[in-house]
Amino acid sequence: MIIMKNTRLKMLLFLSLFLLNASLSFGQHKTDILPLSSFFPKQVKVLFVGSFHFHYPGLDAHVIADSNKVDVLSESRKKEVTELVNYIKRFKPTKIAIEAFPKWESTEKLRGYKKGAYRMERDERYQLGLRIANELHLDTIYAIDDNPMVSDPGKFDPVYIKNLFKDYDYKSDDPYSKIYEKWYAYEDKLQLRLNLLDYFKHINSRTYHQAGHGAYLTGDFKLDHKRGADALTMNWYSRNLRIFRNLQEITEGPKDRILVIFGNGHGSILRQLLESSPEYEWVEFDKLK
Repeated sequence: MIIMKNTRLKMLLFLSLFLLNASLSFGQHKTDILPLSSFFPKQVKVLFVGSFHFHYPGLDAHVIADSNKVDVLSESRKKEVTELVNYIKRFKPTKIAIEAFPKWESTEKLRGYKKGAYRMERDERYQLGLRIANELHLDTIYAIDDNPMVSDPGKFDPVYIKNLFKDYDYKSDDPYSKIYEKWYAYEDKLQLRLNLLDYFKHINSRTYHQAGHGAYLTGDFKLDHKRGADALTMNWYSRNLRIFRNLQEITEGPKDRILVIFGNGHGSILRQLLESSPEYEWVEFDKLK
């Protein structure tokens, strides 16, 4: 008798808990979290093509040895350039922006290219930018490079700038700088072993951009009194922010598809800006179909 009473009590307790839980569950409504895309208009697609400088002007902090230079005008490499161009054309850009200043007269050069000029120029602005614009029948090519704020005449005290950039010469003994030197040496040889398309897929990856950006956060960045941080801001960061602003100025609407061809050192910052901006959608280079 006692056992039966205990069993009934347990059943009643279980039933009560079940009904209570069901009641609470019924009263709760699932809240859907809206995707960020629902708050922003359709974004402009941008394909950034980070390149090494085909003509090797020697203006970058890291200068490649002659023995590691790629000759894009050799017969074998010309075929690879064609393969690279055809791959980039899959993006179907409506606008092309390149690393050049207005004085380079990019659209005027494009007119000349259409008539047969500049075909043997090594510079990637010709081999990629003008060639793709010509083959896609575009009549304008945009020069969106810019100078950093530190170079603006009369904006800063020359003595202050001289002291700020003292020893900012990319010759630091920082152990990470030494590691980067080894990485650069490896990459210099790698571009000789890979065909151009495979190499461009490699250097335009997120991992590569992040690693490349890290070089700016070591070495001279650690100069005393935060001089390295200020110098980086006024020089490299400022230049890339201005480049991004120039890109905004040539953007007309969501139907634009903009191809940006720049030295790959710009890739990390421009990637961050484009991925963060509500106006643009970053298109991964190795995802073209």
